[in-house]
Amino acid sequence: MPESSSSPARRQRRPENKRRRPSPRRLEEWKSLLDEAADRYERPDFLDADPLGIPHRFSAPADVAIAGFFAATLAWGNRKSILRSCDDLLDRMDGAPADFVQGATARELSVLDGFVHRTFQGEDAKRFVRCLQSLERDGGLEGAFQAAFSAAPAADNTRDVADLGAALHLFKQRFFQDEPAGRTVKHVADPAKGSAAKRLCMYLRWMVRSPHRGVDFGLWSGIPPAALRLPLDVHTAGVSRALGLLQRKANDWRAVEEVTQALRWMDPEDPVRYDFALFGMGVNGALDA
Repeated sequence: MPESSSSPARRQRRPENKRRRPSPRRLEEWKSLLDEAADRYERPDFLDADPLGIPHRFSAPADVAIAGFFAATLAWGNRKSILRSCDDLLDRMDGAPADFVQGATARELSVLDGFVHRTFQGEDAKRFVRCLQSLERDGGLEGAFQAAFSAAPAADNTRDVADLGAALHLFKQRFFQDEPAGRTVKHVADPAKGSAAKRLCMYLRWMVRSPHRGVDFGLWSGIPPAALRLPLDVHTAGVSRALGLLQRKANDWRAVEEVTQALRWMDPEDPVRYDFALFGMGVNGALDA
């Protein structure tokens, strides 16, 4: 059967995302600026005040993956509020997120009643745990993400690497496969619907990129760093537009693809290492007049 025009694979590869490669001089200007900023900001100093510091409290890979997934899911709003909510959620799991997810019964899930972080509530937390329990059959979060990545079509502009937007769509389908999504559906983003999927892109950066700078974990080898996409937020988008890396005005998946392609021109093997540069420059007002 021919692929429909509304399928997630085709929707991620529209011609509007293709840009003419800038001049070598322009690329060198970008690369020089961003290389220096990436080295300056990719440091563990910020972890205590960042959601990424939550999974860094753990050493077992299973705990890192589960704690990181919840931390990324809750990572919107005020940072202090995010950290308080993460602490609350992990305390309800007795500080052992992997054991809790693997063994929690319906009765034990009641400890999540009353949890609230913005619109993510106890009902959503319980549904997340049940979905994560279902993923255990596929090798947990790592197995589910890698299966989705393996099943996704190749991206047009990623040198035989799978289309991450399509992979995230497939992951969301699998995540809710055995559990009605209900109100919780909005807490797992879907690029097929245009979402920039900032928190999922951020989580994959944490799990996939090299740990050599003491920031990301590099736990998952089945997804290459070349396939990652920039976690697009107000800071990374604003700096990207100011530099000319991003022309699209909306902060949607097409913008994610556009800016990641620009970053890939400078580092095709690890384009999202520039997330540190763009975010750090944005937060610190490096381009302000």
